[in-house]
Amino acid sequence: MADKCDLCLLGLIILSSLLTGTSGVTKFISSGENVSLSCNKALSDCKSTTWVHYNRFRPSEVELITGGIKNKDTERHERLSLESDCSLNIKNVTVEDYGVYSCRQYMNGEQQGPGADVHLHVLHVSVSSSSSSSSSSSSSSSSSQTEINPGRSVTLSCQWYSYYGLSCEYLVSSGGFELLWVNQAGVDLKTDSRYQIFSPSSSARYRCILTLTTTLLNEDDNREWRCQLTEYYQLKTSVRYTVKYSGEKQHCKI
Repeated sequence: MADKCDLCLLGLIILSSLLTGTSGVTKFISSGENVSLSCNKALSDCKSTTWVHYNRFRPSEVELITGGIKNKDTERHERLSLESDCSLNIKNVTVEDYGVYSCRQYMNGEQQGPGADVHLHVLHVSVSSSSSSSSSSSSSSSSSQTEINPGRSVTLSCQWYSYYGLSCEYLVSSGGFELLWVNQAGVDLKTDSRYQIFSPSSSARYRCILTLTTTLLNEDDNREWRCQLTEYYQLKTSVRYTVKYSGEKQHCKI
């Protein structure tokens, strides 16, 4: 029954784009990256351009650009800019940036051109670790973790924020999507008994999670693990985590 509901919802998303005459583009990106979202520019300038954003973190859509001017009341206005072709630039993308972005241009109250919708997916990794004394620490892919040494248990949580609003089970079984943890050679870590790979169930229909847990060894210094999002075996985006010992900081990179 759940699969049927998911299929109906996906059909409504597609139908909505057709009925509103908009062109939909899907983008996949990792947190911390910069992204540019295109608008179907129908006028000579961007003075009548409006960009709005919607995701499931907020109860209603947020107007980011009005009449070609940034809305300074939004918490992320410093990370936004408007290009001469009316594209919306977002710097240092966070998980809160996932969702649907709509660009419209108006003249005398009438919409000009077809408009544009961009569906932005964000991949993010957060980190937590603990030692035998049960102390723990955590960080995200945009920050650093200072206490990490051999013998500590570390858990990497890969989180895919999706605009679809569909269950993870449906996206994998019928949508062709998959989250994977791989090593530097691209080998799926599910094949190595040293790693515990787990996909916790979640009631949030905008986020899929895949965790990797392991106990760090001496030889793990500078070792890289990568979380990948694929669609029908084609890579969409990824985040890599590199272990650093000796008091150095470890990094999550694109």
